Amino acid sequence: MTETQSPWAPPVRVLGWREWLALPDLGLRSIKAKLDTGARSSSLHVEAIEEFERDGASWVRFALDAKTRSGRKARWFEAPLADRRRVTDSGGNSALRPFIRTRVRIGGDSFEVETNLTNRHGMMFPMLLGRTALAGRVVVDPARSFVLGDKPRRQRRTSDTRP
Repeated sequence: MTETQSPWAPPVRVLGWREWLALPDLGLRSIKAKLDTGARSSSLHVEAIEEFERDGASWVRFALDAKTRSGRKARWFEAPLADRRRVTDSGGNSALRPFIRTRVRIGGDSFEVETNLTNRHGMMFPMLLGRTALAGRVVVDPARSFVLGDKPRRQRRTSDTRP
């Protein structure tokens, strides 16, 4: 327990500045993320985005990969639009970005976050997990990386060999 942590608060996990996490609502088992306490909001890299209406509500349709290494076409997802907010990037450029809510699974913990959708092409990490998502859940040790281990491997299906 730290000096500022309440004795009744759940323990806070210490993670590295970069980790593998999952976005189960989007069917992503692993995505490399930068845990960035300097960024207020979280960001997810998208190649394309379209806004549309469904039953009177605003939604977004977005593609996560233009083309995967295996040659598969883009994977498209849809989610209700949670908000549109002005975000200033690390270069000082400000833009109005769409936000969605989605679950993040990191280690054994799962929680909902708001993330903005933007093209992060050229960035080292397709996901940035900002301090709003981390607050009260994670302490980031900038001297550590991948505390939770390497990229989770896909589990192979094994045939049932029972008699």
